[in-house]
Amino acid sequence: MIDSICIFEGIYYTRLLPLVYFRPQYDLRCGILTLREKTLLHYPDIPITLHCRSYLADMVQQQNPKLLVNEIKGKTCLFINGRVIVDRSFKEQVALSGVDTLYVKGDSIIAAKVSGSKLDELKRGLKDLYTLSDFNDLFKKEIDAKIINYPWDLISYNGSQIRSDFEYLTEKQKKSMHKGKIYEGAHLINPANIYIDEEAKIKPGAVLDAETGPIYIGKSAVVYPNAVIEGPVFVGENSHIKIGAKIYEDTSIGEVCKVGGEVESSIIHSYSNKQHDGFLGHSYLGMWVNLGADTNNSDLKNNYGSVKVIINDEQIDSGSQFVGLTMGDHSKTSINTMFNTGTVVGVSTNIYGAGFPVKYVPSFSWGGAESLTTYDLERSLEVAKRVMVRRKIILTDIDEKLFRKIFDLTK
Repeated sequence: MIDSICIFEGIYYTRLLPLVYFRPQYDLRCGILTLREKTLLHYPDIPITLHCRSYLADMVQQQNPKLLVNEIKGKTCLFINGRVIVDRSFKEQVALSGVDTLYVKGDSIIAAKVSGSKLDELKRGLKDLYTLSDFNDLFKKEIDAKIINYPWDLISYNGSQIRSDFEYLTEKQKKSMHKGKIYEGAHLINPANIYIDEEAKIKPGAVLDAETGPIYIGKSAVVYPNAVIEGPVFVGENSHIKIGAKIYEDTSIGEVCKVGGEVESSIIHSYSNKQHDGFLGHSYLGMWVNLGADTNNSDLKNNYGSVKVIINDEQIDSGSQFVGLTMGDHSKTSINTMFNTGTVVGVSTNIYGAGFPVKYVPSFSWGGAESLTTYDLERSLEVAKRVMVRRKIILTDIDEKLFRKIFDLTK
């Protein structure tokens, strides 16, 4: 049997930029939980080690003081790729005992059970990013597993992951699914498929429709009057769904967000605002994002063709008809901002002005369709501090050091 699990980062993290500048791949959300939280859910009794890029290590340790970061203890370890969705199928296919084995899907590492001298060798390389060649001398086994290659994969899996996460998180709650306050005049359709956590409020006129999928409302979240939520949907702790909002299926809204207007098949990671009217579809927003009033994005081309997206300076054919906006942490838009299908916006950008900005907006940019210039690092940091302190969160020295490092990485 294994005595530790290492959730690791590999060289293909670049395919998930700009969403992973400020976090390891496994801290991306898909469904109700992050990829890391799914691993913890399925392996609650095995010590976890977090492996990450070296420049993220101090931040990851700051956020996880009780976990080992870039350090492995024990004699047998199960390495799990941080881009993998761990579920029941994964557990059935990946053995915790027996011969050391590399589990792959095509040319992607899924997991590896490692012990002895090979584990000692991998421990020495913990400050580097792992590649397939690091595990190549192990017995290899092909398995069927879900792996996130690009941002739109998170959106593609989101609806099914809300369903499976909901099942896991509520399986012992069947007799106490509605712990918050449901006001007279609120409408719950298929209430057995709706979980409302403690101190959450569902105001008069709100409609929660769980006929086609579950709805999970987190602790102290508020759904305002006349808002409509059509499952499967997740609304995180302390988030607010504004008056008249239309939240459609396959949408995840993380903790401490304010969301209004129309949202469909999207993930808003946490601590981000889309308070006003405007459409957000098939999109992923990072943390500390703010979309100005009437910001809209397209998620379908006029010719209904496959959407091409620029990821890390390379144009990728998504193979999907529906791809919306991918926006990195700390980025913002002014009122009436418009985004074309498959637009990617880096971290700490400020978008304003008429017309559609280019489909790839570099990190630390300031401007819009007419021109872009560099967003001064010191001004960017000052704005981040102001935004975060409004949520009673202080930008630490470690956070500031990371901010400056990412500015250098994105020059």
